[in-house]
Amino acid sequence: MIKKGDARPPYQRIASELRAQIMSGDLEPGTQLPSTPQLVEQYEAANTTIQKALSALKDEGFLRSQMGKGVYVRDRKPFVVDAVSYFAPAPEGYTYQLLEVAEVRPPAEVVDALELEAGGTAWLRSRLTLHAGEPVELSWSYYPVEIAAGSPLASRGKIRGGAPKVLAELGCPQRELIDQLSVRQPTSAEVEALELPANVPVIRQFRVIYSDDRRPVEASVMVKGGHRYELRYRQAVPES
Repeated sequence: MIKKGDARPPYQRIASELRAQIMSGDLEPGTQLPSTPQLVEQYEAANTTIQKALSALKDEGFLRSQMGKGVYVRDRKPFVVDAVSYFAPAPEGYTYQLLEVAEVRPPAEVVDALELEAGGTAWLRSRLTLHAGEPVELSWSYYPVEIAAGSPLASRGKIRGGAPKVLAELGCPQRELIDQLSVRQPTSAEVEALELPANVPVIRQFRVIYSDDRRPVEASVMVKGGHRYELRYRQAVPES
């Protein structure tokens, strides 16, 4: 039974319960869900509410229908992404489209992160990452003008070896990164670009990369569909 303290529509609450069971492994891939009448009884909900909940989970890729047999949990593995300074698209998996390269006035958080003067500019490289042709991430990377101007970072073409290689060649090797993670509802532009199902939040990473003497050399915003991704962080535990 869903507690009444949750103000979301009933179908969203039911979908959330089922989604949590699937993600935890309590409902394994291939498991057949109870019939609609059984779910109606279990959640004390109307038939249309149950159908809406199941439809939302199908749109997110958690469930599939088998004609005449029922609804099953899909073998849907999330994209597990290691938090590293650069993610290189794989030839047979990930690709990306370069959306914009321009000198711009960046958002306030980027101005602060890159220690720019008020009203200062930075070079922006934005791109859309795809997996098997499906959009999975939008990113905006900003670089100080004094570093990027005249370099491949300010050119329209794709960068062989990625930004870390260029930064190292410019005397700004990457030494440290700091990620801030948040979850929010997507903008209309993000819904369209990432082809997000209704009511799916996005994971937002704000990443600052530092070089020697803790000089900030890159600030990036990365937005991913929350229904597709898990982020993995590794840290060695010092010996006691």
